[in-house]
Amino acid sequence: MPKLIGWFEAVVLGLVQGLTEFLPISSSAHIRVVSAFFGWQDPGAAFTAVIQIGTEAAVVIYFRREIWEIISTWVRSLGNRELRSHHAARMGWYIIVGTLPIVVLGLLFKDSIETVFRDLRLIGTTLIVFGLILWLADRTARTKLTLQKNLSFTHALVYGFAQSLALIPGVSRSGGTVSAGLLLDYRREEAAKYSFLLAIPAVLGAGFLELVKIGDADSPAWGPTILATVISFVVGYAAVAWFLKYISTHRFTGFVIYRILLGIAIIALVSSGVLDPMA
Repeated sequence: MPKLIGWFEAVVLGLVQGLTEFLPISSSAHIRVVSAFFGWQDPGAAFTAVIQIGTEAAVVIYFRREIWEIISTWVRSLGNRELRSHHAARMGWYIIVGTLPIVVLGLLFKDSIETVFRDLRLIGTTLIVFGLILWLADRTARTKLTLQKNLSFTHALVYGFAQSLALIPGVSRSGGTVSAGLLLDYRREEAAKYSFLLAIPAVLGAGFLELVKIGDADSPAWGPTILATVISFVVGYAAVAWFLKYISTHRFTGFVIYRILLGIAIIALVSSGVLDPMA
């Protein structure tokens, strides 16, 4: 029998995914924590990966012009030397290079991602630790670099390794990569934009690979999963637009405070026996 994720749970988790995917607070952690708090079954890594297809679809539509330019220019540059120095062609290579770390580490730690990495004590700790890293990066960044002028293969790899840390719920894909971008002195909106573009191959790849598990004994049924995915798409589109506008004029302090308070609350609830760390 598939895991008992009902229609109401699907609506809630879809909303959670859409609201939190692009904010530096970890959508996978929130799905895990919300499920545990309400006493629902852990929907599992496969369900989380699949409903992220919805939020990545929102990114694809939001950045459709930039994505088309990157793909078309990169493909044409393979046979046209003059296009190889074009920003869009180089961005294609930077996204490929930046995706390699999460692919390799995701395969190496596949079993841990589905088991020990979902421990609520680890999630609470990573929320706090990487919240503090985000605060440090935000406070020390000179925010002067741009993707068009300054992105390089070295920077792409740094972004890529930062993204791979999001294999642990609580780190946050956007939080990790934006922190890396700020530490490299990129502008906030530039760091966030590359974070979103870089996530597309990894998230869509993981989501489609995990599709085969939906409906089996360890994952929710198809119906609730599809509903959660659709909701995450609609909410996610609004969230990405709001987030990019917000960070152009605001620091990440509010997100840092929220991460720390949530992390402390999770650890306290687990320590007091209210939550089972592996439930």
